[in-house]
Amino acid sequence: MTQPTIGFIGLGLMGAAMVGRLQDKGYALTVLGNRDRSGVEAAIARGATEAATAKELAAACDIVMLCMGTSPQVESRMRGDDGVIAGLKPDAVVIDFGTSLPASTLALGEEVAAAGATYLDAPLGRTPSHAKDGLLNIMASGDQAAYDRVKPVLEDLGENVFHLGPLGSGHTIKLINNFFAMTTANAMAEAFAMADAAGIPRQGLYDVMSAGPLKSGMMDFVKAYAVDGDPQMLAFAIKNGAKDVGYYRQMAADLGADTIMSACADSALSAAIEDGRGEAMVPEMVDFYAARFKG
Repeated sequence: MTQPTIGFIGLGLMGAAMVGRLQDKGYALTVLGNRDRSGVEAAIARGATEAATAKELAAACDIVMLCMGTSPQVESRMRGDDGVIAGLKPDAVVIDFGTSLPASTLALGEEVAAAGATYLDAPLGRTPSHAKDGLLNIMASGDQAAYDRVKPVLEDLGENVFHLGPLGSGHTIKLINNFFAMTTANAMAEAFAMADAAGIPRQGLYDVMSAGPLKSGMMDFVKAYAVDGDPQMLAFAIKNGAKDVGYYRQMAADLGADTIMSACADSALSAAIEDGRGEAMVPEMVDFYAARFKG
């Protein structure tokens, strides 16, 4: 598939950066507007066409891409009289770049197949700044032939592009990845706050912990805020972390697996949201724990 027409739904921070990258690479884009129109307007200014509905967008495109926050949001754009499925061209490929529930992904995959097209899940790793330069990690799964057709486009968006198996595998792996990430980030955030409570300098704690096998990228992301005051090294909101851990727990329940470790991250992130911290970045969980320990 060479220079296919692409429809993109979900121009938030990540989606807008991806659309900009695709435009840099010369693709013809159709986009769908939402409440925050900044990304849409920027795309239109560079030559993108705005569709009135998801159905209209799908009818105009060889590939439909979605980059949305939740499974219900994806489902609402996919289904219905004005949804993507209603407008799909024969042999089109639909790609969900969000972090969705595998059960939802499989159900949508069947509906897309019934319409004569193919559904792939391809959740993302890294940040909008990586997307701008085509350096994302892309965890794709689904039909191999469809993946092979769109792989050149994915490689324009990502530095590391994986095909991980049958449909839903990408979302499954992403949820496991994000469960581990949020559990690690919360543990490190609490560690810094506990150092405060004990009168230990945060820098000293970091120096010792980072000198051994505990050192990791996630440790450094949290340290960037806890010690250096920069929360943007991990520009991922607490509310989004809570959503992903919640999806991991739902996936575990669907599998009949009694998850233990996720309960801690779920409890902490949910409590932080109740405390009004949902829009803060995950490294700022340090402040949540610090306040908690002070009573």
